[in-house]
Amino acid sequence: MKKFTFHRLIRIGIALAMSHLILALSSAASSGPRVKTRTGEVAGKVDGSVHAFLGIPYAMSPVGDMRWKAPMPAQKWSGVRQATDFGPRCMQGPVFGDMKFRDSGGSEDCLTLNVWVPASHGVKLPVMVWIYGGGFAAGGTSEARQDGTNLAKRGVIVVSMNYRLGVFGFFVHPELAKESGHNSAGNYGLLDQLAALKWVHENIAAFGGNPNNVTIFGESAGSFSVSAQMASPLAKGLFQKAIGESGAAFYSRGLPFEPLSVREERDVKLVSDKLGISALAELRALPAQKLLEAFSPPQSHGFDFRPDIDGYFLPESVPAIFAAGKQNDMPLLAGWNHDESSPDVILNPQKPTAESMRANAQKDFDDKADEFLKLYPTDDQHVLRSAIDFASDRFIAFSTWAWMEGQSKTGRKPIYRYRFDLGPPTAPDAPKLGAYHSAEIEYVFGQLDSKKDVAWVEASRALSELMQQYWTNFARNGDPNGPGLPRWPMYTPGGGWQVMYLDEPPAAHKDDLRDRYLFLATQWAK
Repeated sequence: MKKFTFHRLIRIGIALAMSHLILALSSAASSGPRVKTRTGEVAGKVDGSVHAFLGIPYAMSPVGDMRWKAPMPAQKWSGVRQATDFGPRCMQGPVFGDMKFRDSGGSEDCLTLNVWVPASHGVKLPVMVWIYGGGFAAGGTSEARQDGTNLAKRGVIVVSMNYRLGVFGFFVHPELAKESGHNSAGNYGLLDQLAALKWVHENIAAFGGNPNNVTIFGESAGSFSVSAQMASPLAKGLFQKAIGESGAAFYSRGLPFEPLSVREERDVKLVSDKLGISALAELRALPAQKLLEAFSPPQSHGFDFRPDIDGYFLPESVPAIFAAGKQNDMPLLAGWNHDESSPDVILNPQKPTAESMRANAQKDFDDKADEFLKLYPTDDQHVLRSAIDFASDRFIAFSTWAWMEGQSKTGRKPIYRYRFDLGPPTAPDAPKLGAYHSAEIEYVFGQLDSKKDVAWVEASRALSELMQQYWTNFARNGDPNGPGLPRWPMYTPGGGWQVMYLDEPPAAHKDDLRDRYLFLATQWAK
């Protein structure tokens, strides 16, 4: 009989320990929730009363010859794919300092999505598909403030997708139009969103969701995207309700959707000036990092590329599609924040004055300057407020108003309008920025605690609970109202254009700024 030496016993002990560890890890993986999708089985993880499936591919990697092409369906896999970590965010530069990601980093191979499902549920749950903001230049699904866990606890399935950004998502080139088969180029990021919606339509029933009760919702560029998906004939039937938070592709002064012909000339010159090449094959051969660096700070401001009127995803401009009644008609809930541009105005060392406001009025509105100054008063008591209001209107508020106005004229489904007024609490010695741009995201997702540096008060938590209920009610029924909630009237001319003011306390009353937006429409919606 062979003798067991001390060293051999140690080796046996290590081997046994390793086998137990492998068995434990295998058991932990197999104990996670599993779902069979059309491309393969995924294993998610349990997060309290919610099952999370993270980083599921919804399209092929848009790399190599697939760069600047419409997304192709994801390839099938064998076995069980672990879906417990976020996929990498799409390539982007350092544009926004407040974005805190939980993924592994940026990659050109980034077309994944996440699904949050209530652990105890039946079938045919309403589905909410989130589209993040970031000026079409930044963003990702792994931010804690837009984690779908808490919304899913309210009996809905939440989905979020990564989509291509910046030069990778919105570059326009005549060779791209030629090879497309429909003489269009750009909008690859919007086509990514469309591919994710198709994935939801084909797979969400396996998670317990209802593919015929899908709501898309988004903030800033995500809200622009919602309005564009409503306008696109390619998205017909893929969703039934829409929520827009701050922004729309309507006469936007900050994110204009330009015609394909304009963008072809501009984009080719831009890449040629920056990179010294303009042929498509050479541009596709460039390393992704080199492309990114050429169009990121400090080489550029980071917002060189955005959606265009490509003749395919958008056959016409979004306002023209709505004006003709060709949009995907559905219930719409939309609005903006009271102080969208307050950081830009308040933190600017060149504080607005009555003189500067009057000078800008003369520059922007010429013979209508006096009318402008009646709507944005410049006396000492109001000049700061007027400066914030006008900057907010120019930036994002007017475009959102114009979206609802367009839908009210040619659509037949209900519209609900809000204004978010209760911004995060601030320290006594900090600037009072109010309800600034993006401040509502944590409230909508029930993720106030993701912002560790804010001393949240009870009013904030109560409003977050209310907004979560409004949003999920709307996703469920096309109506935000429900038992025990303050009544939210529809936004109609017969009802006096009622707006729900999300504040402490929340209340609905007539829009008292309609004249302001009608004036801007005469100047900007030309």
